[in-house]
Amino acid sequence: MLLDCGVDLIGIPLRLPVNAEDLDDAAAAAISRAHPGRCCLITYLDRVRDIADLARYLEVRYIQLHGPVDPAILPRLREALPGVCLIKSLVVGLGSETELFATLQACAPGVDAFITDTYNPRTRAGGATGLTHDWTISRRLAVSSPRPVILAGGLNPGNLAAAIAAAKPYGVDVHTGVEGPDGRKDPALVRSFVRIARDSFRKY
Repeated sequence: MLLDCGVDLIGIPLRLPVNAEDLDDAAAAAISRAHPGRCCLITYLDRVRDIADLARYLEVRYIQLHGPVDPAILPRLREALPGVCLIKSLVVGLGSETELFATLQACAPGVDAFITDTYNPRTRAGGATGLTHDWTISRRLAVSSPRPVILAGGLNPGNLAAAIAAAKPYGVDVHTGVEGPDGRKDPALVRSFVRIARDSFRKY
């Protein structure tokens, strides 16, 4: 359904410290293998072997490292997984803006892209919070970054155009913002999100 609605990549969150996982490893692998190159592992794992083993099992070509990661492991991870695109999160609100820029500079040589997201101090979740952040921070990160910056955090069809205009990111990411009351992805919301994203990106 997501691919039919025009989504470029499907995120599969596994090994999470706070939020519940949507799928077990076997179900996630079945989806990834059925749609080669269209799935991204989203994980808080921070050891090369653990990340590489899970990525190989899932057969993904994209990995989003969403937790704290020692930049020194990135070259080893790239060597272990040649051809895999590495994306590092920058969670706005988890630390200071100075710390965000320090993480960006330290990790930029070892990753292919960054993704900004929003910290929820109440739940201590750094992703899938449904909360927005100050998009001008994401804009400053995008301007400073030598790698593409993707915008996430509380995006939905209602605020997406304004978010893209403010942050001018390389791409956008959505999770809770296209879910219906039952917690499942709503095809109408997904199609609306994709349409607004593509229309907005054409403007700059």
